[in-house]
Amino acid sequence: MSFRRVIVAVAALASTVAGCNSAPLPQATSPDPADPQAPVTVTTYKPVLAGTAAYVPVGLKPWRELNDSVAPGAGRSP
Repeated sequence: MSFRRVIVAVAALASTVAGCNSAPLPQATSPDPADPQAPVTVTTYKPVLAGTAAYVPVGLKPWRELNDSVAPGAGRSP
């Protein structure tokens, strides 16, 4: 093995080991719920059906016009 390959191998090993010694990440989870000093988030009541649209049955539309409107070349004159 040449001296250059040894240097490259040592550098690769050093960079791999250095990646394992990084600073700890900040806590990404919420505080422990069993902690009595944990902050309490205020929530308001919102009904499940709030903001839904009323859907009612409608009459049938002519199938031929609907079919022609989505056909390839729709909107062009024959």
